[in-house]
Amino acid sequence: MSLTELEKEVENLDSSDFEAFTKWIDAYAAKRWDAQFEQDVAAGKLDKLGKKADLAFESGQCTEL
Repeated sequence: MSLTELEKEVENLDSSDFEAFTKWIDAYAAKRWDAQFEQDVAAGKLDKLGKKADLAFESGQCTEL
């Protein structure tokens, strides 16, 4: 199924099915985002940002919320 075909199918959903679909797609997108985040952390892609945050905290540049 092409993206265009999928879009047409979604457009034709009744309200109840559309609501169920949006809940599913939101949960699925969150699951994929979490998996990508975990991969990025494991690969060290966020190490530089973590070190920058640690330095900011240690130098007093952070305040409590």
